[in-house]
Amino acid sequence: MSLLVLKFGGTSVADLDRIRNVAAHVKREVDAGHACAVVVSAMAGQTNQLVTWVEEAWGFKARREAGNEPSALYDCREYDAVVSSGEQVTSGLLALVLQSMDVNARSWQGWQIPVRTDAAHQKARITGVEVGELKASMQGGEVAVCAGFQGIAPSNRIATLGRGGSDTSAVALAAALQADRCDIYTDVDGVYTTDPRVVAKAHRLDRISYEEMLEMASQGAKVLQTRSVELAMQWGVPVLVRSSFDAPDMLGNADTGEGIGTLVCHEDEIVEQNVVSGIAYARDEAKVTLLKVADKPGVAARVFGPLAYAHINVDMIVQNVSEDGRSTDLTFTVQSADLDRAIEVLGSAKDKIGYLDLRGATDIAKVSAIGVGMRSHAGVAAQMFSALAEKGINIEAISTSEIKISVLIDAAYAELAVRTLHTLFGLDGG
Repeated sequence: MSLLVLKFGGTSVADLDRIRNVAAHVKREVDAGHACAVVVSAMAGQTNQLVTWVEEAWGFKARREAGNEPSALYDCREYDAVVSSGEQVTSGLLALVLQSMDVNARSWQGWQIPVRTDAAHQKARITGVEVGELKASMQGGEVAVCAGFQGIAPSNRIATLGRGGSDTSAVALAAALQADRCDIYTDVDGVYTTDPRVVAKAHRLDRISYEEMLEMASQGAKVLQTRSVELAMQWGVPVLVRSSFDAPDMLGNADTGEGIGTLVCHEDEIVEQNVVSGIAYARDEAKVTLLKVADKPGVAARVFGPLAYAHINVDMIVQNVSEDGRSTDLTFTVQSADLDRAIEVLGSAKDKIGYLDLRGATDIAKVSAIGVGMRSHAGVAAQMFSALAEKGINIEAISTSEIKISVLIDAAYAELAVRTLHTLFGLDGG
């Protein structure tokens, strides 16, 4: 008997019919003799509706109509109390459906397990998962249906984990339970070499390393949340990405997941590795530029310190020093959702930083080539840059890691760049 954690996303539980389909998947595993914990997201669209209600309660629209740009100064603890309710509904409904199918099940909220988090409401990080009571319940034959996306902060208030946080909930729970595998059910049947909607010849990968999946997730692939992959790699949790829309009686290979999805695992578990495994792209990037910043020690810390304090993640950074060496233009990228807040934070710190002008733009995209094979192959960057140049695509910024090369380009060229690189690195052939 294996211990499995099964996670179902919002589209998989969008209505009662889909929740019944999810229950059939769970029952299949229970009937096969597996102990199961299930982690669920809110129904598709429900979290967005809850966020809209929070903003209406805070008066975002009225403030904008009055000519004032409202800052997100609402109580984040109450925000979390509201938006976490979607998962509570889903977990209760799934438990009820399972019970109607003669499967012993109960719902668990984040605070009941409990899932401990830090105090960063809206973007909390899990600090520990205490599974003693839950594990005892599962050993008694009960299916644990757990609300994802949420935990309990040190203040004893509900805290949410940010968008896609249910993936993180599932992997953290799998690690705490020492589960044999964590199955992430979504609306796609695995991890593809790139977005099939952009490249028709994209194909599903049978296996992908933790490192590659981490880069894919952080560079724009929406299949898994970045933090969930970090946790899986840290604790060695095998993660199987598969579709909840496959027939519930399709078992595949229950031990490896081969043939029924993409297994995220250690690099040494992959027999043959390509130089480049996938092309990721992100349109939700924004560019911030500070003009005429004094070029002296400590300025960068005065720029990025306040952003870090505001929990705004910075990605690419480009610095252009003037000819006289006295000033510099500093450009960096943030998530587009954080652009207004980044502008506000830097505007408040203008006197301390010392810059002439501050600009923000969202008409950019980030395109990345990712593959563990880059470690042992030279010339990948040169090939990439030449291919983009031949298509007339200008590169505004570059960032690299041992297994990734990312470029910042005009958003209008994003799909062309993805198709070009997918072909360049031999990914069209499957």
